[in-house]
Amino acid sequence: MTTKRLGLVMNGVTGRMGTNQHLVRSVAAIRAQGGVKLSDGTRVQLDPILIGRNADKVAALAKANGVERWGTDLDAAIADPNNQIFFDAATTQMRPTLLEKAIHAGKHIYCEKPIATNLPEALKIVKLAKEKGVKNGTVQDKLFLPGLMKLKSLRDSGFFGRMLSVRGEFGYWVFEGDWQEAQRPSWNYRNEDGGGMILDMVCHWRYVLDNLFGEVKSVSCLGATHIPERWDENGKPYKATADDAAYATFELEGGVIAHMNMSWVTRVYRDDLVTFNVDGTLGSAVAGLHDCVIQPRNATPRPVWNPDQKQTINFRDTWQTMPDNTTYDNGFKVQWEMFIRHVVEDAPYKYGLIEGAKGVQLVECALQSWKERRWIDVPKLTV
Repeated sequence: MTTKRLGLVMNGVTGRMGTNQHLVRSVAAIRAQGGVKLSDGTRVQLDPILIGRNADKVAALAKANGVERWGTDLDAAIADPNNQIFFDAATTQMRPTLLEKAIHAGKHIYCEKPIATNLPEALKIVKLAKEKGVKNGTVQDKLFLPGLMKLKSLRDSGFFGRMLSVRGEFGYWVFEGDWQEAQRPSWNYRNEDGGGMILDMVCHWRYVLDNLFGEVKSVSCLGATHIPERWDENGKPYKATADDAAYATFELEGGVIAHMNMSWVTRVYRDDLVTFNVDGTLGSAVAGLHDCVIQPRNATPRPVWNPDQKQTINFRDTWQTMPDNTTYDNGFKVQWEMFIRHVVEDAPYKYGLIEGAKGVQLVECALQSWKERRWIDVPKLTV
């Protein structure tokens, strides 16, 4: 069997997401399985170079994952003709500059989202990639979660009938950092460093809503900084200048109304850290990261409101769990394989940088809604 080599620059993989999802569970896992299998039966083996600012940290990460190449010189890695793909999972603020440099060097682009902190920068990158003819992709990981893939199968089968509404709950309590170490980095809570719940999560909701429930037409959003002071990685207090929670309502094509609560200051009393409750005329479903429960129209209980009597129906018992009839691979890995096939054999791929720009657009609309305290229309975005 013929095996091709594909060099790729991996920048920013020393962070939590870059290490766990993109290196360990995606690229390293693909290498361990012998590469990406193409339509003609040949395979593409990945040859990454890990780039970071801390040489010791990058070297240790490379050794732990069987990666031969690593370094601290990003410009040299981008200039190397043996590297065909540039991947970035570092800070959002630097991303447009790095993507532009890689595009000018002729590299295909794959990156985390948001692809920029503002729409003009995002569109500039989209246009440049189009002009230079490089293939490009944006991580859309939540579409490949087992729970959301089950929702998609329900939608495609007509289970919901006419879809009415979507209610999403996302978040958990992120410790302030004083008496217990925070689970998220301190920059997440500083506007000046590119932090904020709306910037971090609304770009996710854009591709989830667009692809599963209906294209977003308008948004009403309220953000909040509920915890004004936190403690950083060195135990020093700092002022939280970014929003740590947001509450948004979206109007979708087809009349569907979606509402998303997102918070890093909420204690979890639900089945997962994110849940989506979808109601339709013929049935409803609630999905988390992995599981999904359903209730069809003809199995819906008939509750009666009576505040003087303790509720007699155990509502959770009236739902049916969807079976795991399909084996679901890691969603990040699945999308990496899709993008590699797109680069090497021009396989269809729909999650280009324009999708990342749409996410940034919705972030800006949500922030504008919060600032002006009104609904904001989301215009069609084309390049």
